[in-house]
Amino acid sequence: MLARHADCDVAVIGLVGERGRELREFIEDDLGPAGLGRSVVICATSDAAPLMRRDAALAAMAVAEHFRDEGKRVLLMMDSVTRFAMALREIGLSAGEPPATKGFPPSVFAELPRLLERAGPGPEGCAGSITGLFTVLVEGDDHDEPVADAVRGILDGHVVLDRRIGEGGRYPAVDVLRSLSRTVPGCLEPPERTVLERARRILSLHRDMADMVRLGAYRAGSDPAVDEAVRLAPLIEDVLRQGKDEKGSVAGAFAALAAAMAAPA
Repeated sequence: MLARHADCDVAVIGLVGERGRELREFIEDDLGPAGLGRSVVICATSDAAPLMRRDAALAAMAVAEHFRDEGKRVLLMMDSVTRFAMALREIGLSAGEPPATKGFPPSVFAELPRLLERAGPGPEGCAGSITGLFTVLVEGDDHDEPVADAVRGILDGHVVLDRRIGEGGRYPAVDVLRSLSRTVPGCLEPPERTVLERARRILSLHRDMADMVRLGAYRAGSDPAVDEAVRLAPLIEDVLRQGKDEKGSVAGAFAALAAAMAAPA
């Protein structure tokens, strides 16, 4: 979806440690001619040597930098940083480094910022930029595991995908309340910020009260804010749904969100 519909000049896709069958399906079916027409894909399957998997990530970043230096807006998507770190772990351990944090040698956490910090705006005088989306596979849903914790501290934000939301049938399965962007305050207009903050408050209150409402421990009319959250949260959830081939816009998303929260009682 991002490669085909994002407002960018070039999409660079680094697939590190993926299964070979999934790679072919992604390129031929998901990306398709429309996506391939403006994309560069760098692949290293899970059975490749760790040096190849490491270099696939580095090559994807180098390709993105090439287009950025030409003044293009580049969307770099890398799946995944976790497998890049696992390749670095194999290389470090084979070179005799001692395992430190959960089996990862210290060099892994030195290499991560060297890769991730290369995304962003170009040098002074360059109009190009790299918007990087780096996926992290958390171990056992532990969002504080070493790689996730290190990446979260380097990047400008994180989007959390929750398995339970996907099991409930809502895609993309983004957990809005656990996701964060440090660049949002500088990107939104005041009316958009107001709508966003109110929507987050409604979703947060609904999550806090969901169990009580489900068990019948809350009586409607006891708290107007809770009543509003129970009424509007499902409408906000509907706004968060997006079909696989559906193209959206920032203005359209905020308009839909505002309309959902303005629904009459």
